[in-house]
Amino acid sequence: MQLAHSVKMMGTTIDLMVDSSTPQVHIDHCCQLLEIYRNRFSANDADSELMQINNQAGISPVKVHPDLFDLISLGKKHSLASPSNLNIALGPLVQSWRIGFVDARVPEHKTIESALAFTNPENIILDKDTTSVFLSQNGMKIDLGALAKGYIADKIMNYLKNEKVSSAMINLGGNVLVHGENPNRENGTWVIGIQHPQKTRGNNLGAVTIRNQSVVTSGIYERHLNLDGKDYHHIFDRQTGYPIDSPMASLTIVSDLSVDCEIWTTRLFGLPLMEAIMTINHLPHVEGIIITRDNRIAVSDGLKKDFQLFYS
Repeated sequence: MQLAHSVKMMGTTIDLMVDSSTPQVHIDHCCQLLEIYRNRFSANDADSELMQINNQAGISPVKVHPDLFDLISLGKKHSLASPSNLNIALGPLVQSWRIGFVDARVPEHKTIESALAFTNPENIILDKDTTSVFLSQNGMKIDLGALAKGYIADKIMNYLKNEKVSSAMINLGGNVLVHGENPNRENGTWVIGIQHPQKTRGNNLGAVTIRNQSVVTSGIYERHLNLDGKDYHHIFDRQTGYPIDSPMASLTIVSDLSVDCEIWTTRLFGLPLMEAIMTINHLPHVEGIIITRDNRIAVSDGLKKDFQLFYS
């Protein structure tokens, strides 16, 4: 039996589809898990487990749930990798701009420079024995917004797999993860639309066909602030503190794990186009699509057979 459900949470719409003998039971438990994970990973809820770490910056280590410790460890590793535009220590900068929230603003340059002084991921001190996290500078803030949705999708899908559901789909505001055969298509595949960066939401430039994989897109069109005729998007350059200046309009990654998609969309966004697509081509189990601001499209070698272009 197939059942679909939508819920507003984490600042987005989350869609769930489960095909099983007891889909309502599975959907209900997924919603409970979503609440737990929201309270664990949010950088915007004052009472979240992550905020306990941020509130103790420069004061003392905080013992955390193993899931939170694992995600911060993963985030720190990729924040220190090269090349990488991912930095989970960018919390002070994100909070300075607040793009995507009603109080979004363009900070003064000195405010941006001040925030950048507290964004060194080396200063996230991890103790595996005690699963504790310590931010060594007062003023530091971890923001897991670039990783959490993918990690949560993987955790929920693991629960559904353990329940032996026939098939399932999770869409966390554009982060899509599927398992099993698509009950609505004869050949069992899932077709995921790729948003046209210059058009309103729901207008797809193309589509990718997948099985048991995730599709995640980072784009400059997702959250932005328009002020005095100038547009500021939400993907920041970790060096300058301003929205990244790049010919890329969107970067889509396809991989088995949704968190891996999140990692590589963030690490590679803003890199020179040839470097980004060559990096994707050399990564095992990772494929990608780059769309530029002037609608040029680059598709990784392993994805060309599964990508269909609608229009440019």
